[in-house]
Amino acid sequence: MLPENTKLDQSGSEKGRNALTLRGLLAGIVCVVITCYTVCYAELVVGKIQLGYMQLPPVVIGMLALMLGARAVLGRIAPRLQLKTHEIYTIYVMMLIAAMVSSRGVLEKLIPLLIAPNYFADSTNNWKSRFFSHIPSWVVPWNPAGPAKQFAAKRFYEALRPGERIPWQLWIEPLIAWGIFVALVVFAYLCMASLLRRQWVDNEKLTFPLVQLPLEMMRGDRDAHGRPAESFLANPVTWLGFALPAVIYCVKGLHQYQPAIPNISTQFNIAQYFTAPPWNSIGMLTVYMSFAGIGFLFLLPTDLLFSLWFFYMVTRIENVAAASWGYQLPAMPMYPCRQIVGYQVMGAYVALTGYMLYSARMHLRQVWRGMWRGSAYQGEEQQELMPYRTAGWGLIISILLIALWLHLLHMQYLLALFMVTVALLLVALVMARSTAEAGMLMTETSFRPVDVYSLFADPRSLGGGNLTALAFLDGALTRDQRGLLLTGFLDSLKFADGVQVKRRSLLAVFVLALLLALGVSGYLHIMLPYKLGGVQMYGYVYMDNPVWAFADAQANLAHTNPPPAFINDLAFLAGLSIAVLLASLRTQVAGFVLNPLGYALCGSWTMKVFWFPCLVAWMLKTLILRYGGMKLYSKARPFFLGMILGEFTMAVLFTLPAIINRFTPTPNFPWP
Repeated sequence: MLPENTKLDQSGSEKGRNALTLRGLLAGIVCVVITCYTVCYAELVVGKIQLGYMQLPPVVIGMLALMLGARAVLGRIAPRLQLKTHEIYTIYVMMLIAAMVSSRGVLEKLIPLLIAPNYFADSTNNWKSRFFSHIPSWVVPWNPAGPAKQFAAKRFYEALRPGERIPWQLWIEPLIAWGIFVALVVFAYLCMASLLRRQWVDNEKLTFPLVQLPLEMMRGDRDAHGRPAESFLANPVTWLGFALPAVIYCVKGLHQYQPAIPNISTQFNIAQYFTAPPWNSIGMLTVYMSFAGIGFLFLLPTDLLFSLWFFYMVTRIENVAAASWGYQLPAMPMYPCRQIVGYQVMGAYVALTGYMLYSARMHLRQVWRGMWRGSAYQGEEQQELMPYRTAGWGLIISILLIALWLHLLHMQYLLALFMVTVALLLVALVMARSTAEAGMLMTETSFRPVDVYSLFADPRSLGGGNLTALAFLDGALTRDQRGLLLTGFLDSLKFADGVQVKRRSLLAVFVLALLLALGVSGYLHIMLPYKLGGVQMYGYVYMDNPVWAFADAQANLAHTNPPPAFINDLAFLAGLSIAVLLASLRTQVAGFVLNPLGYALCGSWTMKVFWFPCLVAWMLKTLILRYGGMKLYSKARPFFLGMILGEFTMAVLFTLPAIINRFTPTPNFPWP
């Protein structure tokens, strides 16, 4: 549904503003460069404050606040230079995409992955004999026929010596090759966003919680329908919410400079008090007091909030119950949950995807017909990012070409096609839903496509070529889903309605932001390690994520990983059945509170971080609605949005001195 003051012409096309203006584009380019530098330096060099990997990156909110402040000043000094709302929106979208690309969305996973196999190969892990012969020379900036720890890899991790230069010539071919891979994946995400938007926004009317804060900030003194309203930033309730995390993080920051000032802890490990068996098997139960998390989660329906923390607690009970029966639950490969939970989640993903497709059957039927016979939506389709014929066939062709790219990387084509289909149409789809419906600041899953494959066959029998290519695929695309660009595209399309911008004009904005961010951040991601040494930078990016992928492939090649267990198949069927039952009960039983999405997310790192904010938001919203109704909820809403603004603003403010001096002490923020 469009805002009331958005007009349509006789063909049904939207009469909104064009996202691209010369002034907005120039300002957007400057802001993208600043965003890329800030994210890269904060996350790679400082390594203490993660400003870019969340689905609404704090750096973007901080930059947006600065822009709005500058616009207010220019409005009094030089009104002609004042940016219009749709221009600020364009800049916001460019910064959002840039932050994700600079962080876990693309480059933090990709660049170290191209170097790590050579640097970490040694006589103990035998990576040279197991992997090097299966790596084509065009995908890495070192010679697979040569030894371990070649110059490009050794200097990347240990820094250049005086007089040495970055070996840029070695990076040209692999960057072009992986650029094609990234382009295909991003285009697939753009196609998916085009196909999903109408169903999720117009038909199902999902709330897209992450859009609401920047929309309120940008809207000024107008409501959703363009009518005069009290400005969000002029509301004293907003600044009360802002003050809560601002004061706490000021105290925490001062404590880092002067330990005599008492610290205020925002992280507390409850599991440390469960020392007696079987309770000592409860697993991770840490309180991360994120005010931003509470603020976003407060916008969700109470039944979804209850489901999110409830099912996480169920996983803790499963750990304790298994220990009480004397059963040692094995861990899920490369994920912080037990296998019995990971495979339940896998079944829940399949059920949830089936449920989403079934709910969208009318829309998908029209799209399918439009792919063959032209648009079934006639003029209304002109509002979408791409025509449905382009998006539908583009998605299919992208998947086929990504599989072909992996085949050139020595993976069997049908296996590659299976892995890509699972990654895009199962994992990424549910992760996008978790953001659009549940407002998850982090998109993290509990399984990889190869774990789905293990339901039918033994991954250990895949051979060196397949497992080497899978290691690259896991490290670059499938294991860590944080910074998922698909959610950025969908949020931007939802946001466009609120500021009356033509969605079709966003395609050029997305492409420009992507190209600029890849260029600027790509340079920084290569230059900084050669200058400072990867071993001296953020450990997760350089010594964890790229190493885990090849370590798991090595364990499969060496058969030190256990064979697939039958209990995993049972857990998958149980998760599938439970999610189907939950979805059925929600449609048939009025007031049924358990949401299958909460079950699908129960084993993820996201819920390990945000289970407590879910609990707090659920309690507060339940009390507010019960005793004050929607009137009190509407009055309280700016307070919770203010908490988000306060926490994210403090993160950016503490990052600035750390950029000047990387050893500047900073407080810890509760989104590890």
